[in-house]
Amino acid sequence: MTPRALDPLVTGYLAYGRAVRRLAPRTLIDMQCTFTRLAVYGRLHHPEIALYQWRLDDYLRWIEHERQAGQALRSIAKELSHLRGFLAYAWRNGRTDRNVLDGFQLQDAARPAAPPVLTIPDMTHLVAACARRTPLERRDRLIVLLLYGGGLRTGEVCGLDLGDVDRERQELLIRHAKGDVDRRVPVPPGVWTELLAFLADRGRRPGALLRTAATRRRIDAGAVCAVVTITTARAGLPAGITPRTLRHTFATHLMDRGVPLDVIASLLGHRSPRESGVYLHALPARETAAVDRLSAAVTP
Repeated sequence: MTPRALDPLVTGYLAYGRAVRRLAPRTLIDMQCTFTRLAVYGRLHHPEIALYQWRLDDYLRWIEHERQAGQALRSIAKELSHLRGFLAYAWRNGRTDRNVLDGFQLQDAARPAAPPVLTIPDMTHLVAACARRTPLERRDRLIVLLLYGGGLRTGEVCGLDLGDVDRERQELLIRHAKGDVDRRVPVPPGVWTELLAFLADRGRRPGALLRTAATRRRIDAGAVCAVVTITTARAGLPAGITPRTLRHTFATHLMDRGVPLDVIASLLGHRSPRESGVYLHALPARETAAVDRLSAAVTP
C-alpha cells in the first residue's frame, strides 16, 4: 500500500496538520503511520466504509485487534488521539454528524509494557520475505535492513541523501536527527553489501537516497510503514509490527549481546543512556543474571 491509498479526507487532514497546525515532523510521521495501519485494517474488515463512517463498535474491535497484535496500550492511546483529531476534522467538514470517539480514553494502571521486539528467527523470516528481483524490491528490502540493521527512525530513513553514504568509512550520516544533532551510524557488512547493490540501481544523481518508483521523489513515512506492514504479512508474522518495532529490536538484540548501554544510546541517537534504559525491560533474565553474579562473588 502506498500513501496514495489513504482516504482523500485523511490526506487533507495530514496536510492541514502540516500547514495550519504546524505539527512537528515526528508527530506527522506518527499520524501517517497510524492512518496507514488503519487503511490496511479497513480494507480487510470495512472495505466499503470510509474511516470517518465507522461506528464506535468498529473502533472498539480495531482496538482489540491492536491489543491482540501486541501493541502497547500507550501506542494504542496515541493512535486514538490521532483518530479523535481526524474525526473532529471530519465533523467540521460535514462528513459526519458526530465524533464517536470524543472523550473516549484508555486507562491502564499497570506498569508500562516493554517495547515490542522480534526474535532473531522472526527477523530472519522478515528479511527472507523481502524479495530483490527488481529495483523496487531491492529498495523495499533496503528499507527493512536500515530500520533493523541501523536502528534508524522512520524520518531518518526518509531523510537520507545519496551524499550521506560514506563509502570510505562504511557509514551513514544522519543529518538533523532528534534534537537537531547529526550522528554517524556504522552499517553492518551484510547491510552494506545490499546498500551497494541498491546504489548500482539508483545511479549517481544527487538527492534523496530512497525515492518513489513513479515520481522519483523522496519517499515519506507512509511508504516506509506500508513496506513494513506488507513485508510482515508476507513473512507470516503477527500484525502490528511497525518501523519502530524494528528499531526497538535492533537495540534489544545489541543489549542481549552485551553491548554497553552508552554505545547503544549513541547508535540510536539518544541524548543520554537513560533514554535507552527502556530496553532493559525487554530482557528480564539480565537482572537475574546480574544478581547471580553478585551472589557468586560474595559466597565464601
